Amino acid sequence: MSKMQNYAVDVTLDPDTANPELILSEDRKEVRHGDREQVLPDRPERFNPAPNVLGKEGFSSGRAYWEVHVGGKTEWDLGVARESVSRKGRITLCPENGCWTIWLRNGRKYTANESAPVPLILRVKPQKVGVFVDYEKGEVSFYDVETRSHIYSFTGYTFREKLYPFFSPCGNNGGANSAPLIITPLVGENSGR
Repeated sequence: MSKMQNYAVDVTLDPDTANPELILSEDRKEVRHGDREQVLPDRPERFNPAPNVLGKEGFSSGRAYWEVHVGGKTEWDLGVARESVSRKGRITLCPENGCWTIWLRNGRKYTANESAPVPLILRVKPQKVGVFVDYEKGEVSFYDVETRSHIYSFTGYTFREKLYPFFSPCGNNGGANSAPLIITPLVGENSGR
């Protein structure tokens, strides 16, 4: 995993894509669901009604790695989406629709959102998830940062568009899922580069 950290990119959230119910921190590193809609211009790039947001910086070549703190949440979605991903209406997260994601539901059900969803059996509940994209190889991989273990990889795809980091803190669920998703800075191994 430390090799992947050499490809660390600085990811910030793009407020123009954020669903109106999502609240972004000032530094655009955290996102949570705010329960009620803010009055925002309904841009074509804004997700609505899906509670999603994309990273500001997309990439169309090379490798990229970032880490997201998911601790304290009962539901979340993470991964990448292509630039042309549908922003309006209900979206089924799957590669055909331009999304390569994994998610947590009900505090314990992890799934890789392939065309036919793949249930993931994780012994330990990840607190921090690393996302690694190899554009040329057509791969998106997920890791449990703390246990340094591989969670899942989407492989054998051909990317033809810019890919963007994809986040959904999911609904607030009456406060049960109010913790934010936090893009964490990579420290330690790659700071000595």
